[in-house]
Amino acid sequence: MRVLIAGGGIGGLAAALACSRAGCAVDLFEKATAFEAIGAGIQLGPNVTRILHAWGLEPALKDVAAYPDNLLVRDANTGKLLGRLRLGDAALHRYGSPYATVHRADLHALLLNAVKQFPQTHLQLDSEVASFAQSGADVSIAVNAPGHTSKTLSGDVLIGADGLWSQVRSQLRNDGPPHATGHVAYRAMLLQKDLPADLRSNGITAWLGPKMHAVQYPVRGGEWLNVVVIVEAGGAAASNSWNQVFSGKIMPQAALDKRSQLSKLLQYVATWQAWPLCARAPMRSAQAHFPASDAQNKVNTRVALLGDAAHPMLP
Repeated sequence: MRVLIAGGGIGGLAAALACSRAGCAVDLFEKATAFEAIGAGIQLGPNVTRILHAWGLEPALKDVAAYPDNLLVRDANTGKLLGRLRLGDAALHRYGSPYATVHRADLHALLLNAVKQFPQTHLQLDSEVASFAQSGADVSIAVNAPGHTSKTLSGDVLIGADGLWSQVRSQLRNDGPPHATGHVAYRAMLLQKDLPADLRSNGITAWLGPKMHAVQYPVRGGEWLNVVVIVEAGGAAASNSWNQVFSGKIMPQAALDKRSQLSKLLQYVATWQAWPLCARAPMRSAQAHFPASDAQNKVNTRVALLGDAAHPMLP
């Protein structure tokens, strides 16, 4: 089976690895000119680490991940403890696999390295899947390649893992662009050794406050602290950029008690990456890929959506 994949992010690479391990030939198309270290932290529950371990990636994951002992939920202003979820050994004992936190670039890199071990898998950069056509025998794609040329390839199935602004979804569903939620995520990475001892952490803390919440957790073996603040910003417009640089104080800092632990932590952030959050209506099932009025397409099963292209999940 020949599998075509649009998008070389975490979802696309994971799909490529799974299909390669199953013996498929894989062609993956990524519109960026290079695989770059984008994004910040990500939390991996046992349902995720179990799969990575099964793929033989446990040693590679241990090299880059942190394994928090607890997830604490606190009042953003007073610091009062509202709840605790025990992780570490407790999660390992309960679920059979650990709860980990990792930098997205590190997770992406270990998946990329694993995919490259399969000679039947081909990664094509600077190549965007612009459109597709299905038939009873195969699916063909038009790819915008370097030099603004276009080429056509065919395979047995196409996986649209090309993100929130998916070209594959746009054609498959014809349901318009994502909509702005009115929320903005501000992200930053702090070197733990540069922080006072009372602000360093090897656990996850979620801070809850009016029209905002924040989360912090260690990445890269605990060397760095990932900090994300989600703000209800009202008029935030839809944008396909998740890496807008913002310097200075963000809105919640003015409302927080200056003596609060969260306020003290945010003072150490000099530059934020601002990310206007967008969403789509959830799809109820795989069959919901197709508009209800499009009876003919309901029998075409050669195109599937994956990840943010199918179900963008907000924090």
